[in-house]
Amino acid sequence: MATLEIRDLHVTVDTEDGAKEILRGVDLTVRSGETHAIMGPNGSGKSTLAYSIAGHPKYTVTSGSVTLDGVDVLAMSVDERARAGLFLAMQYPVEVPGVSVTNFLRTAKTAIDGEAPKLRTWVKDVNASLDKLEMDRSFAQRNVNEGFSGGEKKRHEIVQLELLDPTFAILDETDSGLDIDALKVVSTGVNRFHDRGDKGVLLITHYTRILRYITPDFVHVFVAGRIAEQGGSELAERLEAEGYDRYVKAAAAS
Repeated sequence: MATLEIRDLHVTVDTEDGAKEILRGVDLTVRSGETHAIMGPNGSGKSTLAYSIAGHPKYTVTSGSVTLDGVDVLAMSVDERARAGLFLAMQYPVEVPGVSVTNFLRTAKTAIDGEAPKLRTWVKDVNASLDKLEMDRSFAQRNVNEGFSGGEKKRHEIVQLELLDPTFAILDETDSGLDIDALKVVSTGVNRFHDRGDKGVLLITHYTRILRYITPDFVHVFVAGRIAEQGGSELAERLEAEGYDRYVKAAAAS
């Protein structure tokens, strides 16, 4: 069983007024086979947590630790984190002009595995994954995310997830901008990944609607750079009814 462990994580970001602390002591443990939902209002630090784990240079870890099976993740480069089994699906996937989807995916798979997949097998795998995400196979020849709709970009993120086969998937607001049909397709893809049995999922979201299709083992309420409360899937139902207001007020008072 693989374990991603975050301990007392403090993170700052540079602003015009100097360094601003975003994460203020985050403790979280995600094990393979578990799905964790991080929920909270805008500006609470959810995305900062995701990008800090992945190694985005915009964010500076000032103290605390992130380990994967006891190995220091923060000492790894971004590509080393990917090879170690970490995957980030971005809230706003970027376009990569001049690079086709199939070449992008094959290059990434080669970097992670240390050898290139056989071309004939790879084409079949890419097409099968596109079929599962209800994307036309012609997307394989298009430039990465160029001209894709918001929903197509998010489906492509799950295609990457399936083909790159990491140990831990960090999904940063994968549900944002999806209509109900795309939400179901993307959620099914996430569940299919999780059901391989040895995979951990850290799902970051504002809303409970994706949790109608992906059942979390643990829900964490994120406010003001900290985890304010945690529980099971029933906590998400309570948040749907009550919102985040009482957590925000409590954080402001403290």
